[in-house]
Amino acid sequence: MSVMATSTNFSEKTEGRDRRFIGGVVEGFYGRPWTMEQRTELFKREQKWDLNTYLYAPKDDYKHRMYWRDLYSPEEAVQLIALISAARQHNIDFIYAISPGLDITFSNPKEVAALKRKLDQVRDFGCCSFSLLFDDIEADMCPADKQAFSSFAHAQVAITNEVYQHLREPETFLFCPTDYCAAFCTPNVSQSSYLRTVGDTLLPGIDVLWTGPKVVSHKISVESIEEVSSILKRAPVIWDNIHANDYDPQRIFMGPYKDRPTELIPKLRGVLTNPNCEFYPNFVAIHTLATWCKASPDAAARDVEMGDEEQDPCYSPHKALMLALTDWLEEFMCTDQPTACLKKESSEEEPMQTDLGEHSYVPGPGENPLYTAEPLTLDDLKLLSDLFYLPYEYGSTAKTMLHELNWLKSHSQAAAVDTDQTAEWRSRARQFDDMCEAVVRMFNRLSNAPNRRILYDLYNYICDIKSGVHLAQAYVKSLGGLGKPSAQLMGADPEPWGFRGGLSGEFQRMLPGHGNRDLFKHPPKTAVYCIRPYCPEDKMDIQRIFTNMQQERRIKVGSMTDAPLISDLLSTGEIPPSPQCALVLEDDMGPCGYMLALMDAKAAAASVQKDTRDRVFEDFPSLITGQVLPRVTDPSPAKRMIAQLLSTIRSCGSKGVFCELRHSDRRMLDFYTKSSSFQPLKMDGLPPDVIAMGTGL
Repeated sequence: MSVMATSTNFSEKTEGRDRRFIGGVVEGFYGRPWTMEQRTELFKREQKWDLNTYLYAPKDDYKHRMYWRDLYSPEEAVQLIALISAARQHNIDFIYAISPGLDITFSNPKEVAALKRKLDQVRDFGCCSFSLLFDDIEADMCPADKQAFSSFAHAQVAITNEVYQHLREPETFLFCPTDYCAAFCTPNVSQSSYLRTVGDTLLPGIDVLWTGPKVVSHKISVESIEEVSSILKRAPVIWDNIHANDYDPQRIFMGPYKDRPTELIPKLRGVLTNPNCEFYPNFVAIHTLATWCKASPDAAARDVEMGDEEQDPCYSPHKALMLALTDWLEEFMCTDQPTACLKKESSEEEPMQTDLGEHSYVPGPGENPLYTAEPLTLDDLKLLSDLFYLPYEYGSTAKTMLHELNWLKSHSQAAAVDTDQTAEWRSRARQFDDMCEAVVRMFNRLSNAPNRRILYDLYNYICDIKSGVHLAQAYVKSLGGLGKPSAQLMGADPEPWGFRGGLSGEFQRMLPGHGNRDLFKHPPKTAVYCIRPYCPEDKMDIQRIFTNMQQERRIKVGSMTDAPLISDLLSTGEIPPSPQCALVLEDDMGPCGYMLALMDAKAAAASVQKDTRDRVFEDFPSLITGQVLPRVTDPSPAKRMIAQLLSTIRSCGSKGVFCELRHSDRRMLDFYTKSSSFQPLKMDGLPPDVIAMGTGL
């Protein structure tokens, strides 16, 4: 097969006639089919980018698959005729595909006649190219077919050959086997009796669709194509699912066409991309495929010139992506309202709203300025592509964010106890925060882009990633003590939008294979905490935890002079806790928190010049205090320590407990505030920056 670049793509010399390289799009996904308007727009794009084929195979068009026997109604016929005509006007080969495999009886002549009648109707619409698809069906034959055919492959090939000849052997006729990828072949491609039957008995003018090693192939090698070609006795047409997203409603793919070397081009009959269900975000998938198709080693001209650093000397996925994003940015900035284009062309007309200048709002001094939408940038689209890249690969920014989040999480404990690592941790936390803010800015600019059709296809995805990034951002801030722990992440009763996945996610997390495609193959396990009674040897550890948390507060609020509190003396060891009223929290790195209590706080109040006549000491005679290091992100250990201490204090006869909290200690203040039992108390003589909270027993 000789391949060369021309204005109509690539030519193949087969059986004395020129056959051009099939390059284009298959609408073959499960989900809502594209509209007639979108398909017509697709034809314009394909023509502009030198692609030449459209395969009509939407799985949920019920007359394509489920009710394949039914003829099209007059109204449907009008639409299909218009669509086939539009494709012809843009030099696009319209291939009509039908999928009868769900329930056809191959040996029944009436079934074969129904199939021919349906395709004859479409041929009368002006269609000249056809495809029979037997993908995603059960491989068992009914008893009648088992008597008539020696194998499932023989049944499929027999009816395909008969239909092909009935249609007078059209130039383009595609067959999709049931074993359409290497993973489905038993025991393998070279020993597959199914594929060998197809290769031996399928008429030579019929081309075979193939997805590669898998349904969604990560890479397609030259060797794998040579292997399947030798069995099929023809070069396959790749049905490429690299950008398909119908199998996961939370994913969309806007990375470049990649991991298919251009050496494949001379060894293939063609490539058709089966992209995202959403039409408008497929700009990158189709644009970069077009660039790849023109990157044959024999091509005279290419859209993208490669550098020495590229593995493929003829095609650079990165450069192809930037070329696509540059063109896509122009579409984002064009309004999708037809009337707007008319207004631009007829500038002599008076604007409809003539009083805008007279009555427009102007903010006064000290008021909020008017909101001004920032324009979308190429960097925003590059970030968008990085966040929604490809099934087996994240973009560079996404990978960096995941690596940084993993590092910040795994090193937060060490940074909390080692001041030498604190500076690095905080520096990387700030960089992570900047990356999160860039995602938010990208979201805002996308939301204000003039072309609303693209936005609406993207909106659910960018809202979801913005929310996920926001949660990660809040989590990192809480690890560093720069923000209160997020209730969405750590609350006992989180909002439904604070977690992902629904029932499907719950099932996946319970299965043994979950996470085997994650970037981090061994994600950190949930920390295991130990709560044990305090012993004298813990005094220095408690002092260290207390001192570290004091330093954290000073970093956040600047220099300050703290008025002494009873709880401070309890934490530093100047006042010992009451017997059986002290607990220590440990993780795998050692002590990471504590809870201490005094049964009679009134006796200790004199040491800090507190008025012991305060009535609070009568209703709440006992004091509780504690701290938990930021590396403890789970609130349940602290809750368990408090519950255990309150039970002990109650059993000793106390009728109430209070705690002293500084406003700058946002973490513990937030913890007690969210507790349903502790309520603010009015206590005489408290410093301005201190609040007391108590609970009855």
